[in-house]
Amino acid sequence: MEAIMRNLFLTMAKSQTANRLAKRYGLRFGAQRFVAGESIQHAVETTKRLNEQGLKVTLDHLGESVYTRDEAAQAAADCIRTLDAISEAEQNMYLSIKLTQLGLDIDEGLCLDHVKKIVSRAAESGYFVRIDMEDYAHNEATFRLFHKLHADFPNQIGLAIQACLHKSKQDIAELGKKGVNVRLVKGAYKESPEVAFPDKADVDKQFIDLLEMHLTSGGFTAIATHDETVITHIKQFVTEQDIPKERYEFQMLYGIRTQLQLDLVKEGYPVRVYVPFGTDWYAYFMRRLAERPANVNFVLRSMFKK
Repeated sequence: MEAIMRNLFLTMAKSQTANRLAKRYGLRFGAQRFVAGESIQHAVETTKRLNEQGLKVTLDHLGESVYTRDEAAQAAADCIRTLDAISEAEQNMYLSIKLTQLGLDIDEGLCLDHVKKIVSRAAESGYFVRIDMEDYAHNEATFRLFHKLHADFPNQIGLAIQACLHKSKQDIAELGKKGVNVRLVKGAYKESPEVAFPDKADVDKQFIDLLEMHLTSGGFTAIATHDETVITHIKQFVTEQDIPKERYEFQMLYGIRTQLQLDLVKEGYPVRVYVPFGTDWYAYFMRRLAERPANVNFVLRSMFKK
């Protein structure tokens, strides 16, 4: 049943009609738990509150799969405005971007130009930019653009890698040699068994293997998980390997396992919260529902709450 629900929500995430309706009617039915708000001001306020609790922040101006040059240019301008607003507020954050939001499906050169403008502005203010890894269909193009950008901005840009993909062990080995700042996630997209592990146990095992590989490579590792078994294992591993806290951090999603985030901060571990905002929240929300049945239960309760 859980697999059926996951596939259903991942399929729904791709619906352009549902996405348009979601934009029209705004955050509804529990989405506000996982999305900080629709405006940059909401993002700034949330970042400030989390920083005051000892939590670092990644901001994601939601959006993906745009199909016109004007939309891509608007998305790039929104990212730059977000950087400017956070810089003015002097908050501890970095920016997460999706290349399909910036024109990857239109023209790679156009997308590259947009990302260069964003990373250049981030560098001026001392901020960091992470490229999210999207579905497998965009994997190779994402790597092509990332390597071009990393050559020009080695300290200002990083990449997310999905543990579910068969190719990720080779990718992590190569990125480790270059000292790339990597965010490791299990993966939240529906993929073919030809390119991704279909069984959760295999994904979990590769996730641990990749974390250990990158943690010992010398590069920075962002450990993106809410899985306490993984967190406990990594705590022990970094202690045994004497890996300093400047070389890793735990990362979790806004609205999920909030108390665990605060507990880790109290224990002295670096923790960063991935905070999405904006009107284009539908696909992100569907993937959060696909990840955990408990998220669905929360939404159902919110729908019938008086």
